[in-house]
Amino acid sequence: MHPADLGAHVLRALFERVPLEPALVDDVIFGCVDTIGPQAGDVARTCWLAAGLPSEVPGVTVDRQCGSSQQAVHFAAQAVMSGTADVVVAGGVQNMSAIPISAAMLAGREHGFPDPFSTSRGWRARYGDQEISQFRGAEMIAAKWGITRAEMEDFALRSHSRALAAVDAGWFAGEIAPVGEVSDDECPRRDTTLEKMAGLKTLTPDGRLTAALASQISDGAAALLVVSERVLREHGLTPRARIHHLSARGGDPVVMLDAPIAATEYALDRAGLSVSDISLVEINEAFASVVLAWLRETGADPAVVNPTGGAIALGHPLGATGARLMTTLLGNLERTGGRYGLQTMCEGGGQANVTILERL
Repeated sequence: MHPADLGAHVLRALFERVPLEPALVDDVIFGCVDTIGPQAGDVARTCWLAAGLPSEVPGVTVDRQCGSSQQAVHFAAQAVMSGTADVVVAGGVQNMSAIPISAAMLAGREHGFPDPFSTSRGWRARYGDQEISQFRGAEMIAAKWGITRAEMEDFALRSHSRALAAVDAGWFAGEIAPVGEVSDDECPRRDTTLEKMAGLKTLTPDGRLTAALASQISDGAAALLVVSERVLREHGLTPRARIHHLSARGGDPVVMLDAPIAATEYALDRAGLSVSDISLVEINEAFASVVLAWLRETGADPAVVNPTGGAIALGHPLGATGARLMTTLLGNLERTGGRYGLQTMCEGGGQANVTILERL
């Protein structure tokens, strides 16, 4: 499915559910990674036009790696908070079947750039010739926090079990816009077991990571509507949540994936909250080691973290995951009656976004 058509599908579904004229939208902000081929040319704008929506509405595509569509929500909220916009659509799209992960980096090799970093004099002066890889980062986190392969496999199995329980209970139905006959995520594995996971080869001979302990490659799109209080009043809309806090922080780009730990501490401090005030958490399961290290450092209750599974079971369509996580977080807050929900995710370059929603 062309990425523009995938994104267009959720945009149309959004306005089928919200009684607001699409022409009132001030901007469309979509996240996307590897913006080459059908994802090039400002795919946010292309999605909007492919949906048959008003051409006077502009669109812009952002790339904060895995956090791209969470950042899209942040930009949308900041536009509304500043008073420069009243209605913004935020979301993301990624077709990893058509455009494989790191496809943009591979395309760069045709022009003499082996990777995005090593031919930069400034980068080499600061970081030398170190390998920059999310897989290396995930292994470094497992080693630093002493997280065993068995612990990660237990976590991965729990992700599949929780996701399948949510599917069977119909908890995702309200947040999914079916495409043809596809009405459920295809990634959760009903037949997986600890024994099957234990039989997989590690990525490196002396490593701990296997394919079972990483997020699954998938295709997806998601969209949310962010509006001002004035628009709520004038159009009689009922808000589902307000954004209580938004921030992004950086960390070590070599370890790369541990930034959510410090970013969460920063966000809670700025919001005047503690981890015990948070009813539910969605932290992207890029790798099992990322979430387990975050749990150890924050002291959060594992029962409220990714209660309906995560990317290990549900997949991680890079540029769309942030918006998908926020959609799920909001749905779970409404289902459980929770007040505050926190979302965070590790991102390329050693970064992390944090959003705190308050259910209304």
